[in-house]
Amino acid sequence: MAWSFALGRLLGSELRVHVTFFLLLAWVGFAAYSSGGWPAAIENLIFVLALFACVVAHEFGHALMARRFGIKTPDITLLPIGGLARLERMPEKPMQEVWVALAGPAVNVAIWLVLVAFGAGMPFETISQIESANIGMLDRLAYINLLLAAFNMIPAFPMDGGRVFRALLCLRLDRVTATRIAALSGQMLAVGLGFYGLSSGNPILVVIAVFVFFAANAESQDVALRSATRHVLARDAMITEFHALSPQDTLNTAAQAVIHTTQHEFPVLDDKGHLQGFVTRDHLFKALAGDQPRSEPAVSIMERNIPQVGLTAGLAKVLDGLHKGAPAVAVINRTGLMIGYITRENIGELMVIRGR
Repeated sequence: MAWSFALGRLLGSELRVHVTFFLLLAWVGFAAYSSGGWPAAIENLIFVLALFACVVAHEFGHALMARRFGIKTPDITLLPIGGLARLERMPEKPMQEVWVALAGPAVNVAIWLVLVAFGAGMPFETISQIESANIGMLDRLAYINLLLAAFNMIPAFPMDGGRVFRALLCLRLDRVTATRIAALSGQMLAVGLGFYGLSSGNPILVVIAVFVFFAANAESQDVALRSATRHVLARDAMITEFHALSPQDTLNTAAQAVIHTTQHEFPVLDDKGHLQGFVTRDHLFKALAGDQPRSEPAVSIMERNIPQVGLTAGLAKVLDGLHKGAPAVAVINRTGLMIGYITRENIGELMVIRGR
């Protein structure tokens, strides 16, 4: 995920943190310091870190259950609103998806039981005072874990309960229709959360509502796109007429190529036609805006980790490469020479032309 960096590997997955997570820590620390000084700030920061450790455990619940079905989890990213475990692929069987979805909330329930065993507890009449300094940290952590499990089981996408809902619908409906229904329920929930957040003056609920709304829509579109491209090959979608750069070309040459073509990305090919990487228009503009000399080689801003597929590869494999953040996926022939490339935009154009 963009704007995130790796902390290391844990249980076979790369653990990453999004930079906005530190903005959350800064906001929590400042708010606590303003009301209670350094002791309150330190206590609240420890609580937030402990809470996100529980979130990481929740995501590893999904990851380890998915591993039982032969699905890898390349990375897990910490965000200000929770965690995101990126599965290599979604389970093919509906009941497998149910078990993967349930594994996360089950971890939160297990953490709650452990904390209760260590003496944590909170009478229901004091729940409204969850933010009070009089409530112990273990008590708050136990309650939040129970709340996370309950909230995630709401049958609305993209929460875990929404994935269970979608999987059960898949027993009777096709995956596209089931996802559309689950996503719609998620968007309805988001509208309700957003309205409540605005009326109660709670900005966190508004942020969660915006995330849920757009995440549900993105998942629905992705599933529909994958379904439409299931029987389409790379050779059907690739761009074959393009302007390429050489490793010796400068930033000025790349700038001229932007002016004289409609491309947003330019492959860099060696003398034999092997792909070295892609120079994107966005990276070029940033380099020029940063006063980088136009005489410098274009390869200095080139993206090198470009996925490559064969002519007969399915577009589902191409989409996986694009989802990892690559500007394009290169299509190569049997000798390893690049003969075309595919972007998300031209996949969308292909789907429109085919009437999907």
